[in-house]
Amino acid sequence: MTAEEYDRILQRLGREPSYTELGLFSALWSEHCAYKHSKVFLKRLPQTGPHVLQGPGENAGALDIGDGWAVVFKIESHNHPSFIEPFQGAATGVGGILRDIFTMGARPIAILDSLRFGDPNDPKTRHLIHGVVSGISWYGNCFGCPTVGGEIAFAPEYAGNPLVNVMCVGLVRADRIFRARAEGVGNPVFYVGNKTGRDGIHGATMASATFDEGAEAKRPTVQVGDPFTEKLLLEACLEAMATGAVVGIQDMGAAGLACCTSEMPARSGTGMTVELASVPQREEGMSAYELLLSESQERMLIVAERGREEELRRVFAKWELDAVQIGEVTAGPDLTVRHRGDEVARVPVDALAEAPKYEKPYAAPAWLKELRAFDPLALPAPADYDEALRALMGAPALASKEWAYRQYDQQVGVNTLVLPGSDATVLRVKGTRRAIAVSTDGNGRHVFLDPRRGAAMAVCEAARNVSCAGGRPLGVTDCLNFGSPERPEILWQLAEAVEGLAEACRALELPVVGGNVSLYNETSGLAILPTPVVGVVGLLEDASQLATQWFKAAGHRIALLGPDAVSLGGSEYLWTRHGKQGGALAPLDLELERRVQAAVRAAIGEGLVTAAHDCAEGGIAVALAEACVTGKTAIGCEAALPAGMRADLTLFGEGPSRVVVSVEGGRAREFEALMAESAIPWQWIGATGGARLRLRVGGEMVVDVSVDHLEHAWRNGFERHMA
Repeated sequence: MTAEEYDRILQRLGREPSYTELGLFSALWSEHCAYKHSKVFLKRLPQTGPHVLQGPGENAGALDIGDGWAVVFKIESHNHPSFIEPFQGAATGVGGILRDIFTMGARPIAILDSLRFGDPNDPKTRHLIHGVVSGISWYGNCFGCPTVGGEIAFAPEYAGNPLVNVMCVGLVRADRIFRARAEGVGNPVFYVGNKTGRDGIHGATMASATFDEGAEAKRPTVQVGDPFTEKLLLEACLEAMATGAVVGIQDMGAAGLACCTSEMPARSGTGMTVELASVPQREEGMSAYELLLSESQERMLIVAERGREEELRRVFAKWELDAVQIGEVTAGPDLTVRHRGDEVARVPVDALAEAPKYEKPYAAPAWLKELRAFDPLALPAPADYDEALRALMGAPALASKEWAYRQYDQQVGVNTLVLPGSDATVLRVKGTRRAIAVSTDGNGRHVFLDPRRGAAMAVCEAARNVSCAGGRPLGVTDCLNFGSPERPEILWQLAEAVEGLAEACRALELPVVGGNVSLYNETSGLAILPTPVVGVVGLLEDASQLATQWFKAAGHRIALLGPDAVSLGGSEYLWTRHGKQGGALAPLDLELERRVQAAVRAAIGEGLVTAAHDCAEGGIAVALAEACVTGKTAIGCEAALPAGMRADLTLFGEGPSRVVVSVEGGRAREFEALMAESAIPWQWIGATGGARLRLRVGGEMVVDVSVDHLEHAWRNGFERHMA
């Protein structure tokens, strides 16, 4: 808390705050809870649309998907805790996002994790990867929610601050969504779930500060999870909601009891009184300050309908969980906190919920112009393109992540139609013909070079992944991971990235229904790459009309949809082969992006496409290689690619709006007719078959490599670091 913020508190209260009140303000006004530096930018994001049932401001967003169903989803970060204590940090990140979903009345059906680490050759990085992946798998597997997708990327800038972003998706009847509100003066306030301990105190404020060499001393601020209790809490909450006795509900996440006892009444224009002595405790002698700010896991605050208290208690007793009345809703405007009858805090709820909002100066860094001016084509071309492609397929960022996702239960609940390893995950909606497709994406190097275009490209790629599965993208959740906003160049990155997200979402008609901002991701002055991670949820009207990225048989024709324009700027090839970062990104035409995605979906819906794969990191050469090797049976192909300035640019250059599809030979005419109607650039480039990947550029055969060799490099490229 700054001196100026403390002065604001004095002015609002008209007196000195007590120690407990100061704790309330410091937590609720932390960046992690209040978004002090980011709210001014977030209002630029489109938040409404025909499918939106709940936008930002609640535990999670919700979209109508038809047949009386809604999909509820959100992405959150647990970056700082996961660096300090990777297993529990990642595990409790999963627990927190699961609670955000089921507090809306939805049953969680899928988890996706988007992870960033430093160099996997570094033993400390390997320790972090092992801990984070183990924590995610332990919590999700024990709770009983499948982990079905996500991504893992690497860059030196993440060495001191790994990113652990977790997205959760749930389903609920559209007319049974619950919200975090404290309505009805006189209604009882119940504490339900696990008992409160001293773990996690100052978690929100820890997440709102940069690190130094003493970061690991903050281990006591990391929460400790219990997924078995969370499973009981899920069932108890959903059963309690079904009784009609629940008026409002909120997870005790960041800032614990302090957060929900202020935010819930603030949303409803009410107040609340709380007696802390009634809070179930698992440690002796806890002070009022500790009880309010503890971030012990698996806890909820429920506002119940007056007169139905016993109904609520019976439900939670059945599941062997505490359900204790600790207060009631008042007419407002204060949160009044007592401890053993003594008043320890009395603060207007809107003072806690309305933290200062900053509009600070920002500017592009001086070094960026020179970085963008770098020409990757000034570097030597590969002498051996076969070897260059094998190396790229074996690079940790592009290689198979099976080592991670085989630790996850991917099919509990039997909703998963497309397992991890394709462009997007597809999940059935039981009792209907529908399915939902989900993907996460984010490229820190792109955003580092051009925050606005890089962020827009992240939206496009996540949506394109969903379209390549056959889904129509409906909405977005985002997790904005940046360094310290107190540095003008970092704040500029954030502002530009949000503008890019907004532009892309408007062009693709995708509302942003919720998300998370994680700032201060830096250690000893070294910030992470600016990394907005975008999660997109889409709808398949018919679950049988889905597509995956791998070739299915020999003799299918291959088409490239989208523009030829690509760049080696910020590419995986430039980093993997030359260890350099720089250059300009390829151009982005958002209207063309929209048409390409619509064309892909139409072709899949007509049954014309046997495989569809987004061209992303590694360019078209990697996209074709992945289509050859990522299925159960490797299938080769031969393709002739348009000539560019140089073969490595054509093969490995990256650019938006490009999709590779395969089509059965007998349906080529139908496909051509559909493409003519779509008014997009496209071309036939080759055919599937054989045991080799053969690529011509401008008529010259530049790649002729065994598919088995590519598959070996791809399957072992990441796992060899973890062995």
